[in-house]
Amino acid sequence: MNDSSTPSDTAEASLGLDLPETTSGGTGYQVLARKYRPQCFEDLIGQDPMVRTLTNAFATNRVAHAFMLTGVRGVGKTTTARLLARALNYEREGVDGPSISLNPPGVHCAAIAASRHVDVMEMDAASHTGINDIREILDGVRYAPVSARYKVYIIDEVHMLSTSAFNALLKTLEEPPPHAKFIFATTEIRKVPVTVLSRCQRFDLARIGREQLISHLQNICEKEGAEIASDGLALISRAAEGSVRDALSILDQALVQEEGKKQVSGEDIRTMLGLADRTRVLNLFAMAAKGDAAACCAELQSQFEAGADPLIILRDLLDHCHQCTRASIMGEDTPLEEYGDSAATVRQLGADLSLGQLARLWQMLLKALDEARLAPDPLSATEMALIRICAAAALPGPEEAARLLRNGPQNQAEELAPAPAATPNNSAPRPGPQASSGGAAPAMQVMPESAPMPEGEPMAQLHSLEEVVALLGAKREMHLSAMVRRCVRLVSFRPGSIVFEPEPDAPADLAPQLTRFLRDQTGQNWLISLDGKAKGAPTLAEQKKERDAKLRLEVEQSAEMKHILDAFPGAKIVSIKMPNDGSGDKS
Repeated sequence: MNDSSTPSDTAEASLGLDLPETTSGGTGYQVLARKYRPQCFEDLIGQDPMVRTLTNAFATNRVAHAFMLTGVRGVGKTTTARLLARALNYEREGVDGPSISLNPPGVHCAAIAASRHVDVMEMDAASHTGINDIREILDGVRYAPVSARYKVYIIDEVHMLSTSAFNALLKTLEEPPPHAKFIFATTEIRKVPVTVLSRCQRFDLARIGREQLISHLQNICEKEGAEIASDGLALISRAAEGSVRDALSILDQALVQEEGKKQVSGEDIRTMLGLADRTRVLNLFAMAAKGDAAACCAELQSQFEAGADPLIILRDLLDHCHQCTRASIMGEDTPLEEYGDSAATVRQLGADLSLGQLARLWQMLLKALDEARLAPDPLSATEMALIRICAAAALPGPEEAARLLRNGPQNQAEELAPAPAATPNNSAPRPGPQASSGGAAPAMQVMPESAPMPEGEPMAQLHSLEEVVALLGAKREMHLSAMVRRCVRLVSFRPGSIVFEPEPDAPADLAPQLTRFLRDQTGQNWLISLDGKAKGAPTLAEQKKERDAKLRLEVEQSAEMKHILDAFPGAKIVSIKMPNDGSGDKS
């Protein structure tokens, strides 16, 4: 903790906040992430909701005593904590109260920004996890600040504190002295006890959007006198995944590529990051969608030899699938500026492929990415995934399969070629309900693998979880039926969509199993999602148990049963069976 320095003064503040870092050998290089760290709230990008809330709180004198800043790495949690500490202790001539406006710098600003103010203590919870470290804070919090308005305690990575340390904080957080403020920062908000969260004003710092991040990088390049191609900045923004610090660290590396060149190109950035050529990956996606397995394998091998990572290729394929789906829905209104000349290809793929085919491609690529991560050879796993996608391209799309099933066997006979005799990999073809005139062989039909249905059976229409369980029983899916009865707490049910709260012992693959079953039986895609935070209804097993208990109580209290038990001393009710139901289940 930084609690041994001397108070700042007006002369120090007049030096400003851009103090150069020095080493024993003179002025050292300052990385861009530190050089361009925001010096006031106006410099923060993408955090307007938080700034607006703080502005209103300061204006109405409704300032919280504890703040919780959360977000992914590099979005500015520690920087925001220091800005907030400066705002709480802002003081200059004519201003003597918390202020969101930090220009010009106040009396204490320089020392707080440099992490050496006596009344602003910073602690890294990753290296100070125990109760003794927190006890040091609690011992000092009773005393008034030396020179500033508030004693401010900044605890970074607060989720690393031990349980005993959190418990020690609770009383002080609930009833802090008026001169103390706490600011916590964490990347793992779920690991912070709810008892601590409930005592803090929480701010979720958002990821920075790509366009906003590209604009920020362009401004920094202009200040640094560097020139990087727009597609190169787009690659940096994409690789940063919304983190400003990551983007500036990559930009630092990119500026080194400029030496001897007028401009750093997108190809330089792509090579530096080890990324695949997105145009080539888009062509690979088009080959897979058309089912050209040989071309896919050759192109994948070529990209791998050029240095592309198979996992990055799969992620790019997923991104292309997503953009093609958006193009299929939005048409010419789809923003595809990052594709440049390839935008027309994306729009054409979106027009050529149905939404069902694109959804199937997305699911297969998503599964391929998981497989490639676990496979001993990611290249082989990626190649096998592309071959599967090419094989699936020859199958009808989900909408076409559903239409063929709806039309019935006779209409299918006109649209589908006669199937060959049964092979070990194909089920035997089935005749239609009527033979053609003249005694010719009956029409043969091929049922799509994704939705096998017995002959003459209508498509299942499901409107409740009970109907789903009934269908599972009818199809002899006893294990899955038992899991649904015992582990599913229903939150909402609509045809095509189920949301449920899983029991703690629910199988990890319960939702995927149920999705596949319902897709096969109904011929449509089902969206089945888990919501661990929602309060679901009792499970079907619990409902049945409650019904059975109620029925048993009714039977036991009935006059007829009392008469029977009186007539047969020692007799007891073993089970209750309803008329025409051998299961004992009233439902």
